[in-house]
Amino acid sequence: MAGPVPPQCYYVGVDVGTASVRAALVTRDGQLRCTAEEPISIWEPQADHYVQSSSEIWDRCCTVVKRVTQGVEKSQVRGIGFDATCSLVVLDQNFHPVPVNQNGERQRNVVMWMDHRAAEQAARITSAGHRVLRRVGGVMSPEMQPPKLLWLKENLRESSWKEAAHFFDLPDFLSWKATNSLTRSLCTLVCKWTYCPPDGWDDSFWTAIGLEDLLQNNYSKIGSLTCPPGTSLGQGLTQEAAADLGLDPGTAVGASLIDAHAGGLGVIGADVRGFHLPCEDQPITSRMAMICGTSSCHMAISQQPLFVPGVWGPYLSAMVPGMWLNEGGQSATGRLIDHMVKGHAAYTQLQEQAQQSCGSRFPSPGENIYTFLNTHLCSMAKADSAVDLLGSSLHLWPDFHGNRSPLADPTLKGMVIGLSLSQTLDDLALLYLATVQALALGTRHILEAMRETGHDITTLFLCGGLSKNPLFVQIHANATGLPVVLPDQTEAVLVGAAVLGACASQDYSTIQEAMEKMAKVGKVVQPDHELQSFYERKYQVFLRLFAHQREYQALMDHR
Repeated sequence: MAGPVPPQCYYVGVDVGTASVRAALVTRDGQLRCTAEEPISIWEPQADHYVQSSSEIWDRCCTVVKRVTQGVEKSQVRGIGFDATCSLVVLDQNFHPVPVNQNGERQRNVVMWMDHRAAEQAARITSAGHRVLRRVGGVMSPEMQPPKLLWLKENLRESSWKEAAHFFDLPDFLSWKATNSLTRSLCTLVCKWTYCPPDGWDDSFWTAIGLEDLLQNNYSKIGSLTCPPGTSLGQGLTQEAAADLGLDPGTAVGASLIDAHAGGLGVIGADVRGFHLPCEDQPITSRMAMICGTSSCHMAISQQPLFVPGVWGPYLSAMVPGMWLNEGGQSATGRLIDHMVKGHAAYTQLQEQAQQSCGSRFPSPGENIYTFLNTHLCSMAKADSAVDLLGSSLHLWPDFHGNRSPLADPTLKGMVIGLSLSQTLDDLALLYLATVQALALGTRHILEAMRETGHDITTLFLCGGLSKNPLFVQIHANATGLPVVLPDQTEAVLVGAAVLGACASQDYSTIQEAMEKMAKVGKVVQPDHELQSFYERKYQVFLRLFAHQREYQALMDHR
């Protein structure tokens, strides 16, 4: 058992996102004392192939952890938790990197979450119709690990597959580097690998898809031992990892989480008393956590397993131990907004005017741009008229990178209806607005699929980079008709990672206790109910865009 909690103690949360590694020093009550960030490389050797380096990622983790802990005594750091994207790390029997692309660059040994090279393998796995697919909405996504493993076997048999002795989800790789423990988190194995507690791996599935060699040695290549998130791993930090991170050996390390799930921990359990929300005095199952950044994840939990077509899960103990998780998502959100804005003819003009208008008030050029666009849209709206109404004649279907939920179709494409020959700054602002509205309607689409199968969600809890954009937040409230809760700490993902360290240190007895004490409400955004009719109509247009795309594709496929 852990000893008494010192009067001043801290936990470190480490978040490995798509393009950067971040760390935070977090207090016992969930306050961020300081943060640090380092970029990480992304290579795109060919279309739909995105790779990274696990060695570089670990080095960056060490850099940011040293930076945030440099002002405190090592003994005051009670625990550390890691979250990361659900990318695939490949190592050989000596735990050295194995290349994952034809060029054979050994250090590039991570197949990123957004890598869609295995789309054909995913489609084959889906067509086989194995029973494990019921827990992933009936469709195997190319963003999950089985199709990526199959791609490596079929395309890089000699240079990668035969050399590989360990396949890790990136969050588990980080906890292994920290502790030398090969125990995998239920979050990763259940959500991305088809593991199902308490039964475990399904031999017939791996055999049916042609990966029967993974059964050897009790699945040693992909994980024989599992535990819930936040479980204390091994003996804590090893001597080597402690030296790398600048912490004491033996510092508690919690079993890791996928980054979106860490965001869920950082917001969904907050004490909402006094905010007059419909979820007050209701079970946590009335809440949905939405983690919105490059992509978005929609996390809903339930006491009993609920099967939602096109939505991943139900997953037992994948986020909150003992509860079932359904995970919807959008493959491109922040990435789509950037794509639409930066690809417009008026983008250069936007940059110039944003710089003149916002100047040095915002540290990031991106913040300048979107702050300016939000203000510009307000100036375009008529007096006493909502900005939302500017989107009445421009409509967008947002699946430029396929649909993760609830249609579970990675082949879907984006659509824009209502364009003219004009390419002014006003037109760019309207396209930006239409994109945000389409993403919000996509969230509504996911919510309705979940409600149809038994979820009763009354409040949204948002975190991630896009939750800092007030227009994005307000439109999500308006389009769904639900109040949106924003966290007190804007870096809720880092708080969620720190929750893992707090649980591993045994300073809190459960994930639920740590969530309630460390996650806090910052702001509540209410929907504008006068826009209900507008969004009902816009949602019907949204659904018809999908129907038309199916119709067009059927016509072109007809022989």
